[in-house]
Amino acid sequence: MTRLLLPGMEGRVLGERGGLRVVELYIGAQHPASGHMRLIVYLDGDMIVRVDPDIGYVHRTVEKLAETREYVRVISLVERMTIIDACNVTLPYVEAVERLLGVEAPPRARYLRTILCEINRVSSHLYGLGLGGIFLNHSTMYMWAFGDREVFVHLASLLTGSRLTHTYPVFGGVRRDLPQSFRDEFEKAKRYMLRRLREYDKVFFNNPVIRGRLEGVGVLPREKAVALGATGPNLRASGVRYDARMTGYAAYRDLGFEPVVGREGDALERVWVRLREIEASLELVERALRELPDGPFIDERYTRAVPPAVRHWLEKGRLKLPGGYVRLKTRPGEALGRGEMGRGEITYYLVSDGGMKPYRLRVVTPSARNVVLFDALARGHTLMDLPAVYGSIDYFPPEADR
Repeated sequence: MTRLLLPGMEGRVLGERGGLRVVELYIGAQHPASGHMRLIVYLDGDMIVRVDPDIGYVHRTVEKLAETREYVRVISLVERMTIIDACNVTLPYVEAVERLLGVEAPPRARYLRTILCEINRVSSHLYGLGLGGIFLNHSTMYMWAFGDREVFVHLASLLTGSRLTHTYPVFGGVRRDLPQSFRDEFEKAKRYMLRRLREYDKVFFNNPVIRGRLEGVGVLPREKAVALGATGPNLRASGVRYDARMTGYAAYRDLGFEPVVGREGDALERVWVRLREIEASLELVERALRELPDGPFIDERYTRAVPPAVRHWLEKGRLKLPGGYVRLKTRPGEALGRGEMGRGEITYYLVSDGGMKPYRLRVVTPSARNVVLFDALARGHTLMDLPAVYGSIDYFPPEADR
């Protein structure tokens, strides 16, 4: 058996099939690399003819488990699909349940949800950029991005009380109000990150070695991106002006959101879109903090049910969920929830039979939609271009194997 070593990958030659050399590549399961993934690569010499992604190694049965849990307990379940993007992955589900409950979050809660979503988006992009650096043997980018991500993990912890799995949006609002120190902490984080992004441009994006690995590689034309159903930065890098935030959920309609759109559609452009989206997220959070409305952070019908013994927590800006919250029943029917995660659009289809648990929950995540790009973008390139293609897609296996 012939063994192969590529950045972040280990593989073996399986022999020949139909006159093509077949290579089996393992990505992970160790980190740093986007682990738990296998690719079957068909080669003509050193040129990629076909790539078969072999997913399913971290299947979490989220959809089936959701049918066995009360609505509020499903929030922390779906959160585990993409821990690094916790608010963006849970908010569309929460909004879908709110439609069936006939409840709407107060304006202040919608703004707070948006603030956390954008903080998580920055963290997600830094995570993806760091892994992209590893795939290109650029360990500096990995260390910088993961170190800088801690700044935004801290901000999320300050707002929610938890570093990664926040379970922050709940039906009718959020669990905590904005702490007094948050604005100052964010201003420091924004100044720091904008300075760091200029350094990222110098050391990584404009690095001639990196540009040589990414420019013109894995080109996804606009028409093909639409036909394949690509989503997120991978779609917008091809010149398609679409972002689920344009639908106006949470507070995005009030904040006048505009997406970052590229033109070239190659691996380098996909990196550029993520770098610029970090800047856009920082501006959105600053605007949301400046325009944050006064008022309650959760619907009054739920605060009235809080027991007197723990009501003092409300005055401190924290919600202790009443016991009846677990036993909430929705009206029978169907609801759709859509949102924009760091990697693209996530969709929930929820069916209720009028009980305390979902009758059916269907989730389509951005990585599940983008997995088709492995084959579409790698064909015609050399085997050594495959890590660059993988890193530019920002694919997250646990999110696809939901």
